Amino acid sequence: MSEFAEVLEALRRVRGINPFFALDVGRPDESWLPGTALLEGPALKTTIDAIAVRYKADEPRVAASLFFLSYTARLLSPLTAAHLPIDVRPENLWWQHHPTNGLSVRIDQPRLGPPAAEALAPVVAAIQAVTPVASGLLWGNAMSNVAGALKMVVRAHMLTAEEAEERGEQLMSAAPFEQAGEFLTFPGEVTFRRRSCCLYYRVAAGGKCGDCPLVK
Repeated sequence: MSEFAEVLEALRRVRGINPFFALDVGRPDESWLPGTALLEGPALKTTIDAIAVRYKADEPRVAASLFFLSYTARLLSPLTAAHLPIDVRPENLWWQHHPTNGLSVRIDQPRLGPPAAEALAPVVAAIQAVTPVASGLLWGNAMSNVAGALKMVVRAHMLTAEEAEERGEQLMSAAPFEQAGEFLTFPGEVTFRRRSCCLYYRVAAGGKCGDCPLVK
């Protein structure tokens, strides 16, 4: 099987789990921006500012966290389920942010690329360049989405809970995820508690997530 076909087949196999696992492929219409617009120009800051207004977030770091939480959910959910290093570097992405529908992301070419952490690192740096926010918080958001994806994969009967937890533990054995959190023993279910908080509780109608370290 060619790399092109392998990636398309992997994405097809997982897209039905739920909408976060549906990663589309190909160049979209002109309303979308290239992924490189995340790294240079005003688009990233404009988007973070729009998220702050939508969620009534007074602190820029809260809106930055929500952006990266959404960004990584849409990329890491299908990658985690497919268990394949699909190329999600900014140069192989298209994205747009809609005031009502939020963030959408798609890849340009169905090809393999570097590990997800390497692909996400430039976006982490770009966010920190426009908004002061801790790197541990951002990588915690990413790992939280991985753990959430593993939970859905188990519920879809694609992995056992033990297999999913092992996959997550392997990811957390190296930077930048090694301090992101821990998997908790719970029969038949993937249960994760992160070490940082995404700050969602600080928006007007927010609350604490199920894996939040602030939940007692």
